[in-house]
Amino acid sequence: MAQLRQDHEKFEALGTTIVVVGPEDAQSFSDYWKANDLPFIGLPDPTHRVLKTYGQQIKLFKFGRMPAQVLVDSQGVARYVHYGHDMSDIPTNEEILQLIASL
Repeated sequence: MAQLRQDHEKFEALGTTIVVVGPEDAQSFSDYWKANDLPFIGLPDPTHRVLKTYGQQIKLFKFGRMPAQVLVDSQGVARYVHYGHDMSDIPTNEEILQLIASL
């Protein structure tokens, strides 16, 4: 999430809202957001409903949930999906910003 915070203004300049979905409960999310002063939206998903909808994988031997990035346009259509193979497999902000600019 530090990567997203770093370029948050670039995402906003392209009219993009960042929403981070995680399996924690509302209080845990709130505490984390406040402690880290995150400028984007955090959506707690303790029942994993949203995470399952977008197909985020769980790999117990790789420490749990694998990263997943989904770029959803203003019509609600998923235009890009990246499922990470491990915790470091995350597209760069530049890659995502270029995709957004091309839509």
